[in-house]
Amino acid sequence: MTTIVRTGPIRYATAARFALPVAVSERTASSGEISPQPPSRLDRVMGPPRDRLPQGEDCLNLTVTTPGLDDGRRPVLVWLHGGGFSSGGGLFDWYDGGALAAEGDMVVVGVNYRLGALGYLYLDGVSPGNLGLADQLEALRWVRANIAAYGGDPDNVTVAGQSAGGISIRLLMDLPEARGLFRRAILQSAPLGLATRRPEHAAKLGQVFADALGTDLHTAGITEILAAHKETALTNLRLTGDPMEPAFVPVDTLDKASFADNVRDLDVLYGWNADDMTAFPGAAGTDEIYVEPLAAFGDRLRSARANVWSYRLDWRPEGSEFGATHCLELPLLLGTQQAWQDSPMLGKVPWPEVDAFGAALRAVWATFARAGTLDPTPVADHPITFNAEHA
Repeated sequence: MTTIVRTGPIRYATAARFALPVAVSERTASSGEISPQPPSRLDRVMGPPRDRLPQGEDCLNLTVTTPGLDDGRRPVLVWLHGGGFSSGGGLFDWYDGGALAAEGDMVVVGVNYRLGALGYLYLDGVSPGNLGLADQLEALRWVRANIAAYGGDPDNVTVAGQSAGGISIRLLMDLPEARGLFRRAILQSAPLGLATRRPEHAAKLGQVFADALGTDLHTAGITEILAAHKETALTNLRLTGDPMEPAFVPVDTLDKASFADNVRDLDVLYGWNADDMTAFPGAAGTDEIYVEPLAAFGDRLRSARANVWSYRLDWRPEGSEFGATHCLELPLLLGTQQAWQDSPMLGKVPWPEVDAFGAALRAVWATFARAGTLDPTPVADHPITFNAEHA
């Protein structure tokens, strides 16, 4: 049996509040904090996380899960968690990469980045916005410089993410600084229609946040920041009428001119769950939020000569009211039985059945990360479909 080593949390950068991240010069242990955050609005679907991690601003850290601290030069999968840019953490047991690393003989990296106002406030003289995205870029640079020491191949990196993590990958494709840091990408249920916010709208919400905080933004306590976050979310709901749109998201200030050059020859797999939107009652439908924007994105990728595949997960677990809902693929790919115990979206399905489907799907993801090819044979008898769009 493969012995899996999970190392971390490791600090990949430091950052003052509302400042760009600064890379660390040595591999050092981190406090293990995740970004301060409110409770997730998806707790009723996923269940709350069973592990309680400390929250704080020393959160630019990551974990590395590997079959060996050697010179194996294994494929690397860097995981960017979802959570609407407001919640979540790469250190949660939900995202344990042990099974994927062992079965796929690969290295799995879980990344924390700044969330909410700390990561995505856009306010003149305070924060330039997109700091969480800058954190992710710095984490990828850390992987490039250090992953060989953990048995990984820095020239064979796949960046994968779900929901807000998938949006992040889409935006990283706009950054010339990210070129060469990954050669493959997997976007899982990324609602690309919510990818960015216009600067004028973002600045207005930034001022709402500052007014709600009512004190110095650089010295305010975390409790005060989270309270102002809540007020900003309520204001945004009144302005947009959209219960799905987060309070803070990336702002559309990126230079998109290099997109075609950045994605040329990139291997990209994207997809969605058939009932993604059952997780967000009162919002629009799955086709509008996921299928149509992702299809348009696929067209852009093909035009830029990327290699593109898509998937749709149709699994509807017995006993679940949510069907093939948002986040349902996560326990198939990452985490453990203990982490996903009593998750409402898994209904009454026994864990061995979940894990059998999971092992088949992990084999597909591992093959893609290793060679940039898609072999759906392991999941031929399971409710998921794949399409080759690269030809």
